[in-house]
Parts: sequence; structure tokens; C-alpha cells
Amino acid sequence: MAAALPVVLALAALFDGTLLWPMLGLDAAIAAVALADLFLGATRLVQARRTVARVLSVGRDNPITVQLESRARRGLRVRLMDDLPLELTASGLPAEAEVPARGRAEVTYQVRPSQRGTFRLGDHHVRYLTPLGLWWRQLRLPAGDDVRVYPDVRAVRTYELLARQNREALMARAARLRGGETEFERLREHLRDDPFRNIDWKATARRQKLIVREHQKERDQTVVCVLDAGRLMTAETQGLTHFDHALNATLMMGHVAARSGDQIGLVAFDHQIRAYLPPVAGARATQRLVRAAYDLQPAMVDTDFSVAFDLLSRRLRKRALVVVFTQVVDDVSARRLLSFMRGLPRRHLALAVLFRDSDVDRLTDVGASAYELDLYVAGAAAEAALWRERLVRDVKAAGALVVHAAPDRVTPAVVSEYLEIKAKQLL
Repeated sequence: MAAALPVVLALAALFDGTLLWPMLGLDAAIAAVALADLFLGATRLVQARRTVARVLSVGRDNPITVQLESRARRGLRVRLMDDLPLELTASGLPAEAEVPARGRAEVTYQVRPSQRGTFRLGDHHVRYLTPLGLWWRQLRLPAGDDVRVYPDVRAVRTYELLARQNREALMARAARLRGGETEFERLREHLRDDPFRNIDWKATARRQKLIVREHQKERDQTVVCVLDAGRLMTAETQGLTHFDHALNATLMMGHVAARSGDQIGLVAFDHQIRAYLPPVAGARATQRLVRAAYDLQPAMVDTDFSVAFDLLSRRLRKRALVVVFTQVVDDVSARRLLSFMRGLPRRHLALAVLFRDSDVDRLTDVGASAYELDLYVAGAAAEAALWRERLVRDVKAAGALVVHAAPDRVTPAVVSEYLEIKAKQLL
């Protein structure tokens, strides 16, 4: 708008040369006002302070709050951008906030980590207009916050909250399978999935509402999670590798096992042992799992099951539930898995966790409208699905239990299978 009048004079000066000097004078006046505005806006008027949890969950939206503080005598409209590592995808940036005169305002945005490990959040970049609005003042505000990206620890907090509210049924049918037919533990209110045979009719008559008897699971049992960290576990589903999905399931099952009084251990391997935790019990068992595996990444090497077999043969003397998380895509990897399962001592109970290929499952549906399928593609997908079903049967024939689920459904499926094993007293 300030340049409109000089433009008009410039056009008029084409026909009347006497307007040249007024035009130049007006240009000089505008330039002087702009320089004065630049000088008035040179002061650093905004400060920023970041608030972020030291532990973030991979594959989840984690909030980050930035508090903006203004020393200006006028209200400022501030635009904010943060320096973030490539492994953290931000939503809500750039952000804007109205900061009152000599006041404060908060900006909150979300980051979704795609990898585990330690990362550093960088500097803030803020912009605001000078007093006359002719310039943007941009500041780089030094900042540095180190965060650790762990497996999905927020899912553990969710389970713990549900457990405190006696609603484990919302997580993998936990309430229905709770306890089994062992030692009496306590009385509690009836939940929808509780068997009728567990109702305590005397307590129900006294309290005038359904009360069930809850039995205590056998404690001090051993669970060892064996994580394949080879190249086949680098495949991604919904932004997370299969190894991340396996680690999330391990963390959740470890928390449930520790809460039940069981010992929980960990083995991560590819062509060598990457991590080993001997089975321990107690409230800190889950924390040990997180600290030991939060920065593990699958490697582009072939998996050698013999290294895990040798370790378990030497270290695991007591009967245990051995939960193997792996991915199988061809006959070679299938033979390695079957050899490992058959080689485990008979005193152990083996559970193989295999990841379904959701894309192949969709391709087998010839009527799917999202794809332009021909019979050859559908036939190839059906053949691959049949091969997977044969593999599941072979693993079961080798004496192991099997969980065959899509990556995003592995965690509830594994927890449910563990609770069912406990309820049936298979250990």
C-alpha cells in the first residue's frame, strides 16, 4: 500500500516530467520510514522455552510445548518453527500464537518418531512483524533437548490404567482369562466376559450385585522373548518396522508377565547375539527390557537361529515359555525356523509369533474395489497365503504354539495368548 502512490506518480511521470522529483521524494520518504521501522524492530523481543518428556514412544504422537515470552510493549503475532531430526515427523508446525504485550503464550505440536534411539531437538526459529509491519523480524533462539525414543511405553501406561480400573477385558480379553482354576486371590465385581461359574453367590447376596471369585495364577514362571533382528524384520507396516512391532509386543507382554509375578527375559539376535537379559521378576523388569532394547535396530544380515539356540541351551535350564518373534517369507527362512523349534528342549513351551502380510491378504480379495486386480495377481496372492498357512501348520506340528497376526494386531494377540497359556496352566 505504501508503494501504490509512487507507482501512480511513476506512471504519470511518463507524460509529465515535472512529477519525477515528487516521485523520487516520496520513494525516499518511504525508504526512510522503512529504515526507521527496521531500526525499531532490531531488538530481540521474544524468548522461547521448550517443554518435552525425556522419553517418547515410537510410532505415537508425542506432545511438545513451547512457551513464548514477549518483552514488547505491543501484542505480537509470532510464527514458530523448530529444528527437528529427520526421524521425528512433526504435525502442527509452523505454528502461530498471539502473544500479548509483555506476556506469554504456549504453542503445542506433536511429533511422531519413526525410529528408536537418542535424538536431539534443535533451535527455535521465530518470526514477528516490526512495529509498522514493513519487515519480518526472524530470530534463531538457541535450544537443545535430548530425548530418548523408546518402544510404545504409552501402551503400557494404558494397560496399567485399565488394570487399576478392573477392565483388563478391554485389552486382549484379559479379564475373561484371568486366574484360571488355581488358588483363590480375591473377590471383585462381575465383568461382562467373566464365566458364570466364577460367581460367588454368597458375596453376591450380601452386596446385592454380582461378585466373582478371582483366582491367582501360578507365579514365578519364566518367559523369554526371542527377537529376530535380521533383515526380514526391517519390513515396515504403518511407519514401523516389524522389529518395532515385535518390541512393542515384548514390552507389553513383559509388563503383564511382571505384574503376574513371572520372570521375564530377552534375547535379540541376527547372526550374533545383540542383547541378552536373563529372566528376572519384579516391578523393574519392564524397565530393564526398555533400557536394554530401546536403541536396537534390525540389521541387513541373514538371521542365524543357531546363535540363539546355543545361548538358550546354555543359560535357560528351567522350564520356560519361549516366545519367538520372526518373519518368514521363503522356504529357506522357514526351514531355519522349523529347525530351531524342533531343536528346543521339550521342557520348554515354544510360541512362534509370525507377521501376516496385510497387502497379500487384500490382494486375495478379488472383489476389492481399491485395486484393479486380474486373476494372475489374485492367484499369486492366494498361493502365497496358502504357503503361509502350511507354514503355520508345520510350526504347530513341530510342537509350538503360533500367533499369526497383522503387525498392528500382534501386541493384543500375544498378550491374549500369554494369558490363555496361564489360564490353561500350560507352563
